[in-house]
Amino acid sequence: MPYIYCALILGVIGFQIALILGAPWGRLTQGGQVDGPLPVSGRITAAISIVILFGLALAVLSADGRWPGWPLWTGWTAVAVNTVVAVLNWITPSVTERKLWAPITTVMLLVAVAVVWS
Repeated sequence: MPYIYCALILGVIGFQIALILGAPWGRLTQGGQVDGPLPVSGRITAAISIVILFGLALAVLSADGRWPGWPLWTGWTAVAVNTVVAVLNWITPSVTERKLWAPITTVMLLVAVAVVWS
């Protein structure tokens, strides 16, 4: 189960890397306010997101015992972050962003809960 979460995280990281490199997907992220490639500030946000996503993956792996050394609370922190992200993706005014990311982040949340809860 944690590998499903990590696979989803890798997909999102790939999306963030594409944004940093100039993919014209501004309407699909960060509130959907930008048509085309993100400005520098949006690309910096995407880079910060990669670091956070990597940490979330390690926290979920740790909760499953596959990444030793991190305390259990980091898994619950990952669940909390995933909850906030899923809610924000469900309530965003951007219809295209909501249609793409709300289901993905909800699945990520459910998988994180399943891993941490077990």
